Amino acid sequence: MQWLLKASRRLKKLGILGMNRRNAAYILDYNPRANFPVVDDKVRMRDLCRRIGVPSPEIYAEISFHSLLGRLPEILAGKDDFVIKPSRGSAGRGVLVVLARAANGYIRHNGEPLTVEQLRQHLSDILSGMYSLAGRPDRALVQQRVRLHADFAPVSYKGIPDIRVIVYRGAPAMAMLRLPTRASNGRANLHQGGIGVGVELDSGRTGHAVQHNRVIRHHPDTGVSLLGLLVPHWQQVLDMSRRVADAVGLGYIGVDIIVDEVQGPMLLETNARPGLAIQIANNQGLVPRLEAIDRLVIKPKTSPHSSLMK
Repeated sequence: MQWLLKASRRLKKLGILGMNRRNAAYILDYNPRANFPVVDDKVRMRDLCRRIGVPSPEIYAEISFHSLLGRLPEILAGKDDFVIKPSRGSAGRGVLVVLARAANGYIRHNGEPLTVEQLRQHLSDILSGMYSLAGRPDRALVQQRVRLHADFAPVSYKGIPDIRVIVYRGAPAMAMLRLPTRASNGRANLHQGGIGVGVELDSGRTGHAVQHNRVIRHHPDTGVSLLGLLVPHWQQVLDMSRRVADAVGLGYIGVDIIVDEVQGPMLLETNARPGLAIQIANNQGLVPRLEAIDRLVIKPKTSPHSSLMK
């Protein structure tokens, strides 16, 4: 047990935020449960973004019932590339990216073929709640596919990077860039083998990178250095994260933003229970930054903005 106590003291000294403290001191105190349904539902978040003037990928169609799957050719008519995702999914589960049509169906982002029947089965799984929070029945969304920004092309493998910003009491506390790899099958998901790259809040430049919690300096698939990269539209990314956090009314929130080649930064989704791997990506603990914001911010713990939550 002695080694466990030593490890705990070391993590505390480094300012590492653990899950228990995150839940008790930040999520419980600063995130009203009444505001969670908006954050957990992508359609409601889309509607909120429209009201506050924050761009988000267009939703082409909502599929709410299994009976609609028979009309799939009609629903997808005129759409050669799109993204299928659950409305109440999390951690990228259930997301299917389609690049183009093919003779017998479609082509996925990784080049694999996808038949219409496979697509219909995937949609059925979403409706049944296979990917939703708590396994409840869900809706499937057919959404605009974001175009890869040229600045990210050298450090991306068959997918689109995204930016996670932790916003605490209205101020950005920490940020990271998540990059797709061959190991993650083209997804910007750290648990599946994507890369987490810490981003300096002041400059928007990357300074530390990890994959599978191990420090790396170059993208394993492209060989390009991951350090010193400038995230495009950085100040706009920070401003968007503040506006979304304020409108949602949560004091501790993860805001995920994607940068489209043409349309620029767009809200991807929000998370009322953001993970803690961002500390590993930045090689820094969150606690000192959160405490610094506490010393600077003088306002109530919560800001529900009930008029926007309707």
